[in-house]
Amino acid sequence: MTLPAYQIRNIMEPGFWERLRSNPLVQGFILYSIFRAFYGAGILLVTWFLATETENPWWVSVLFLLASMVFSRILFRQIKKWRNSESPSIE
Repeated sequence: MTLPAYQIRNIMEPGFWERLRSNPLVQGFILYSIFRAFYGAGILLVTWFLATETENPWWVSVLFLLASMVFSRILFRQIKKWRNSESPSIE
């Protein structure tokens, strides 16, 4: 499916990108993506260290990954609560 030329021009205007970046949903998605990228890289580095540099059995790395999944969800819930408590309520 191709868009007509007038619709493509509207999408490419600077105003469209400014509106998109100012959208709270898009801002939250970008922040969450950045958080997950750094958190995931850190978890992979620690797991690699546990698997290669220590004398621990292989299941220690698996337990660490499982614990990091649970911790990640708890941390994300806390961030959402903190973010919602700081945003002004509309009444």
